[in-house]
Order: sequence, then C-alpha cells, then structure tokens
Amino acid sequence: MDPLSPEELSRYHRHILLPEVGGHGQQLLKGARVMVIGAGGLGSPVLQYLAAAGVGTLGIVDDDGVSLSNLQRQVIHDTGTLGERKTESAAQALARLNPHCRIMRYEARFDAGFARDYLPRYTLLIDGSDNFSTRYAAADAAELAKVPLVTGAVGRFDGSVTVLKPYEAAPDGQLYPRYTDLFPEPPPEGLVPACAEAGVIGALTGVIGTLMAMEAIKVITGIGEPLVGRLLLYDGLAARFDTVRYKRRAGA
Repeated sequence: MDPLSPEELSRYHRHILLPEVGGHGQQLLKGARVMVIGAGGLGSPVLQYLAAAGVGTLGIVDDDGVSLSNLQRQVIHDTGTLGERKTESAAQALARLNPHCRIMRYEARFDAGFARDYLPRYTLLIDGSDNFSTRYAAADAAELAKVPLVTGAVGRFDGSVTVLKPYEAAPDGQLYPRYTDLFPEPPPEGLVPACAEAGVIGALTGVIGTLMAMEAIKVITGIGEPLVGRLLLYDGLAARFDTVRYKRRAGA
C-alpha cells in the first residue's frame, strides 16, 4: 500500500484517530478503486463523501447533462454548471474537494458490455441509478466480477440501502443473497413512477446517499457489519429506520 503523505496525514487525521480505521484503514481507502453509477441525487453525496474520505480512485458513470431541475437534490452540481456533462461537473467539484482523489469519467450508460470492459479495474461498485434495468445489470455484473455492490434507491419520501456479496459465503456456509433474492423481477413498467413523475424530496437523496457512502467505507476498511443480507429502509416522513433480513433462495 502507498504511504500517506504529511498532507494526507493532516487531511485524514480525524479518521486516523479512530482505532477501527487508523493509518491502515486510511491506506486501504487510498488504495480503493470505486465505480459509482450515476452522478445524480444519490451519486452526489456518495462521490463527495468518498472523495473527502480519501478514496484513491473514483470512476463516475453517467451519460446525462446538468439541468435546472436536478439542482434541488443533485448537490454536487450548481447553477454555474448547467448544461455541462454530469461527469465533468462532478469531476470539477471533487477536484476542488480533494486533489488527492483520481477521477475517471465515463460518459456512458452502465450495461453488461460496459461492465465487462471497465468493472474489473475497480474494487467496489456503487449503484445510484434511478431505473430497474441498470440496477439488475449492476447486480449481475458485480457478481460476475466478484466485486462488492452497494445499492440504494429513493422514492418520494422513502429510501433503502443494501450491500451485495453473493459470491461469498456467510459464517453458516450458505452463500450470501443476490439482488434477485430481494427483488425477484422488475415491477411492470409504469407501476413504479420515476422521480420526474412522482417527485422526490431533495434531502432524502442526501440521507440515503450518505448511508451508501458509509457502507462503502465499511466494506473497504473491513470495519463494522455491512448491510449484507439486510435491507435498510428509511421513512423520511416518520423519521423511522427499519431493517429487513433476506437470504439466498434454496437452490439459487
């Protein structure tokens, strides 16, 4: 692992003070290569907190541009970046936040072909997309590449987060569950409206995205208990968290 420079030791001092993280954990963060799908509502806090935490390489996958209706929740962008590619706008913001973080931009949609070409270069995948086709593609690709996946979703005032490592066995010897053990198949088209149709409270994406960043840090550093086999649910209106456990289906 690459040593931390004096400037990095000062920058990450509050991390290094934590016995659970320490210098070794900070070096693990520096050596991590994290691909993030989406530089939108969820991707914004994920990218900002992981860059601030000292993740060495962040790959941003997004083929969209910044529009005015994004700014209510996609806080990595601002009025001055309207019309820019989201990958470029996000990269500029992250460079200002932490010049030690290397940013890779991919102006593309995440699918099986893209994953085959680029995902093996990374040690962790984070899915902040807003559609089911990408979520299923991310889950399949991460399992094939044997890369941990942190995935989250939001709708109106509610959100969820889980971590997937279906290529590894639990302490009882059973393989950890897949995304399809949680959601066997996508809902019928039109049943779950997109944010553009149903709306979403901006701060909700900050709550869920920050939880996703925290799970990523736990996976990278090996601390705590990541949300593997557990779905964390957040009800913003009731200010309530609930956790649902799920397992690998028999024979799956």
